[in-house]
Amino acid sequence: MPRKKAVIIGINYFGTDNQLKGCINDAFNVREYLIQERGFSPHPNDMVMLTDEPKNLGTPFYPTGANLMAAFGWLVSCNNAGDSLWLSYSGHGSQVRDPDGDRESGLDDTICPVDFKQNGQISSDTLHKALVSLVSPYCRLTILFDCCHSGSAVELPYVFRPEADGQVNMVNNVKQGMNLLMATSDLLRGGFSVDKMNDAKVLLGGAKSFFHNLHHPQTADESGLADENFVEDWRNEGKDVWMFSGCADSQTSADTSMAGAATGAMSWAFINTMKNNPRQSYIQVLQSTRTQLVQKYSQIPQLSVGGKYDLNQPVSF
Repeated sequence: MPRKKAVIIGINYFGTDNQLKGCINDAFNVREYLIQERGFSPHPNDMVMLTDEPKNLGTPFYPTGANLMAAFGWLVSCNNAGDSLWLSYSGHGSQVRDPDGDRESGLDDTICPVDFKQNGQISSDTLHKALVSLVSPYCRLTILFDCCHSGSAVELPYVFRPEADGQVNMVNNVKQGMNLLMATSDLLRGGFSVDKMNDAKVLLGGAKSFFHNLHHPQTADESGLADENFVEDWRNEGKDVWMFSGCADSQTSADTSMAGAATGAMSWAFINTMKNNPRQSYIQVLQSTRTQLVQKYSQIPQLSVGGKYDLNQPVSF
């Protein structure tokens, strides 16, 4: 019988200069959502949660790099046809120099285990080889990454570019660009400060990017899928992998508060979107999360895919 398996990660980096507030909450929110709304079992044979709560120190559930890699191996092992696999990560994302020379930025995305200062970060290339390359082609792996610089954090070969897709309403993109311009104007009202100017530059840069893409869209096919450029031949793997990420490679992802509780902006937007309408398509979920975040945040959620699949099918995991 098909099986559901999940690995859920939340790292707050307690007591460090890198401390976050909402990542462990994100992990528990995702856990509750998967159990109550998606039929996942909380049994430890089916669901593994790694957080840096003090009680997990010294156990396999403390999110060190070694423990994360072991959890990834468990997730993608011994899978039967029809299995549904889930991976979510809330924590710090960063970038390191790209050793392959295939990224225009010269940088690879990374995630940061709790011990990243001692033992290093986990690069996008490593994540792909540990997850995508090893997952059965007969299983579906769904990934939610709520961290900075996460657009191509597992190096999936195709990314959805709505600006290049004729089926996506161009007016929506114009509205988003206008919202960013209006946010810039609102931010600068009431006095000048260096912080305000820096925030305004980010918002204005996002607006310019929207309008630039309307005139100079990135190459994509009729479905809106554009090729990502990697040295490795990831396109021929044909894995059934779908990833929602909180922002583009060049952006940061907000650690914020909703209803008085600390949370990641993308985790909140994704869960809220799916609860409101669980039968949305992949494109609709992406648009819904972007709409929820664009009013307050500069980050732009991304959707990347392991193959050229129908993005209008309902989200399934």
